[in-house]
Amino acid sequence: MNKMQLKIRELLVSEEGATATEYAVMLALIIIVSIVAIGALGRKVNDTFTNINAAMQ
Repeated sequence: MNKMQLKIRELLVSEEGATATEYAVMLALIIIVSIVAIGALGRKVNDTFTNINAAMQ
C-alpha cells in the first residue's frame, strides 16, 4: 500500500501535465496570431493588386 501512496503522490506533484498545458496554450496563441496576421496581410495585398489593376485600365 505504501508504494501505491507514493505513486499517487508523485502523480499529483508531477509538473509534466502543467508543461503540456502551457505548450498547448502557447501553440493556440501562435496559431491565432498567425491567422490574424495572414488575414491582414492578405487584405493589404488584395488592395494593392486592386489598385494596380485600376491604374492599368
